[in-house]
Amino acid sequence: VQLVESGGGLVQAGGSLRLSCAASGNIFSTNVMGWYRQVPGTERELVASITDRGVRNYGDSVKGRFTISRDFAKGVAKDTVHLQMNSLEPEDTAIYYCNLRDRIVNSWGQGTQVTVSS
Repeated sequence: VQLVESGGGLVQAGGSLRLSCAASGNIFSTNVMGWYRQVPGTERELVASITDRGVRNYGDSVKGRFTISRDFAKGVAKDTVHLQMNSLEPEDTAIYYCNLRDRIVNSWGQGTQVTVSS
């Protein structure tokens, strides 16, 4: 399974960014896609995730500011996920990684840098 991320970059505090991730390969229809972030020297933490049925989960620090969404076609989840990040804060600065988990694989993207200036 391969994950291709896009988006990220530099933004001022209070601004917005949108990340996208597209997965390809042999993927079971029952899966969870999400975004994690990591600051050097700290553990990777959950930002948001969404299942193939559209059930969402958010990290406490981003609730109310970030929204995860997933493309669906005729009611079936596609393996593309988006993260809309609003009201960004300097504390959101990190490398953001896309993740896909199904019954077999736990795959990660290469990561994309998000930097929020104060």
